[in-house]
Amino acid sequence: MPDFLLEIGCEEIPARMIDAGSQELRDRVAALLQRERLGAPEVTALDTPRRLAVIASGISAAQADVVEQVTGPSVNVAYKDGQPTAAAHAFAKKAGVDVSQLQTVSTPKGDYIAAKVTKKGRTAAEILAEGLPKEIATIYWPKNMYWRKPNERFVRPVRWLVAMLDDEVILLELFGIRAGNVSRGHRILTDTAVPISRAGAPYVDSLRAAKVLGRAEREHQIRKALDAAARNIPGARWREDKPLLDTVVNLTEFPSVILGGFDPQFLALPEEVLVTVMRDHQKYFALEDASGKLLPHFLAVLNTDSDPSGLIRQGNERVLRARFNDARFFWETDQKKSLLERLESLRHVTFQKDLGSYYDKTQRVQRLCSWLAEILKQNDVTVRPGVIHKAACLSKTDLTTELVKEFTELQGIVGGLYARAQQLDPSLPEATRFAIADAIYDHYKPESTDDNIPRSLEGAVLSIGDKADTIAGMFGLGFVPSGSKDPFALRRQANGIVKVIAEKKLPIRISELMRDARTGYQKSEAQKKFVDDQRYADSVNTFFRERLEFYLRDVCGYPYDVVKAVLAADADDVVDSLARADAVKQVLYLPEFQAIGAACKRIRNILRQAEEKGIAPAASVEALKDSSEEEKNLIRYLDKSGPTVEQHRKKKEYLQALQLLSTAREPVDRFFDKVMVMVEDKHVRANRLALLRTLLQQFSTIADFSEIVTEAKA
Repeated sequence: MPDFLLEIGCEEIPARMIDAGSQELRDRVAALLQRERLGAPEVTALDTPRRLAVIASGISAAQADVVEQVTGPSVNVAYKDGQPTAAAHAFAKKAGVDVSQLQTVSTPKGDYIAAKVTKKGRTAAEILAEGLPKEIATIYWPKNMYWRKPNERFVRPVRWLVAMLDDEVILLELFGIRAGNVSRGHRILTDTAVPISRAGAPYVDSLRAAKVLGRAEREHQIRKALDAAARNIPGARWREDKPLLDTVVNLTEFPSVILGGFDPQFLALPEEVLVTVMRDHQKYFALEDASGKLLPHFLAVLNTDSDPSGLIRQGNERVLRARFNDARFFWETDQKKSLLERLESLRHVTFQKDLGSYYDKTQRVQRLCSWLAEILKQNDVTVRPGVIHKAACLSKTDLTTELVKEFTELQGIVGGLYARAQQLDPSLPEATRFAIADAIYDHYKPESTDDNIPRSLEGAVLSIGDKADTIAGMFGLGFVPSGSKDPFALRRQANGIVKVIAEKKLPIRISELMRDARTGYQKSEAQKKFVDDQRYADSVNTFFRERLEFYLRDVCGYPYDVVKAVLAADADDVVDSLARADAVKQVLYLPEFQAIGAACKRIRNILRQAEEKGIAPAASVEALKDSSEEEKNLIRYLDKSGPTVEQHRKKKEYLQALQLLSTAREPVDRFFDKVMVMVEDKHVRANRLALLRTLLQQFSTIADFSEIVTEAKA
């Protein structure tokens, strides 16, 4: 049971691509080992900017021999007058057995001859040498390079390969490089060949001696070094930033940290600007005091062990000072022109070549947000339409500022900061101006499912309106995301709409939102290129149903069958779907609902079969003289409970409605035990089908219980 090692040595891989590439390599190697019957060991990874490596401990040295039954010609062809024919002899020779060892097997097509053949297992080294090149070459990368042949592509040029089973080298060749047992150490600190004596732990130890650490070790070392460096400033702490930490981990092989400083006068600039410059442009960690206030210091992670002369620190301080000076210059230059004065400039900023300018988008978003504000007011939600209107008007003006042109990550944020700093309208109270600024600041939020939603209701409305306008325009043009292709990030924006509606509990129906978002393009040049209304509505509804399913299942954690059942009843009202999912989850494992779920499946099947045979239910249910007592009992149950269930449903008291529906188990069970639905009497049959249809409709107003998985549940 040898250990297996594969290391692909490259030129520096972009930090943002390492995690996904490493995970895919790990998955592909694990799948290859299982597929080829070499065991199912845990496959671990060791990835750095210069290498992707996987280690599988204790794989099979070779496949086990397999005895297979091989089928040949039919008995009638293989034997004549009880003697084997030429066909039988040819089959036996091909199978490698004597003709006397042939057997007869019966199949649905008749009797055939067969032979048991022992298939010799291949060695792991042979399988891996053959299979790994294909697995490696098909790893997905956002961008590839080629350096030998155009058909040989990888994320970065491959410079060395290590492939071993214990201490034996696998005869693997990839990109013109033969695998060996020699890796390479840290580019700066050692830059030497590193012989690998054996796969597994010795490989990790050899790299560690050559100043190359695994991912977990690097993160631990960086955290310790950040803590130690921050202690040099009394009362300081480094600002936790997981995305930045992940980035610097993937930029280093043997990290260390230096403490640097900058002129405190730069603290007059907004914190968002300073932190963006440090984090996004220089990969520095910010320092703050106990109250969270920014300090005039930073921490930089190096891909080396020290900076004894301080030259690296001085260089980093010099670069940061220049960056901060640029930011200050842009800030001061931008203040010479107010956001209101910038509105007209948006006519010259293209939103999308077919959808017009950002000025056009601003007008559409204003109208859409006004409609949303009216809907909220009609549903007794307190909202300030004036704040929304003004914020929508100014929301994109920061795209014309020098600061956003230089630091594009700050779009929206800069608009909010400038709205706070500038006198938008002398007649506006300061609180109103700040509310407008907050809405602008937050309107790109949430940028992921982990991001916060806008703080204010006005910001939430602007966020929804802006995203809905983008999705409506792109879907109108037929740009629907498919597979991994989503160049306009429409899934992310739809996820944001769902998250904002859900967490703010807004009474907004998706179909109405997207219908009115499309209406905003009426009489525009873009509309002439739009798909028809029905195709648009169908694609948008399907798209948002998928996004809501993702939110309920992956973000909220509801079981997949609960999500399917709830969305089968209604996938248009996000808040209502959440309420129904919560109610269904609470009753899901009750025995009554397990039985009802099975009954709903049975009812749906009966109704489907009747429809296929052209048998229609009656228009309404009635108690016939030929009706059985169980049938009448179920009708009485529906007449009695139906109105109450409907009252609970209208009040959104879903748990109470479901608890009442649970009492249907007894009359439903009795009905199916004693009553035959598909009888000869057409009148009775139609009445019973109508009864089942009514019963299914009553259950399905909250969730389609036929979607609930009843097997293997307690």
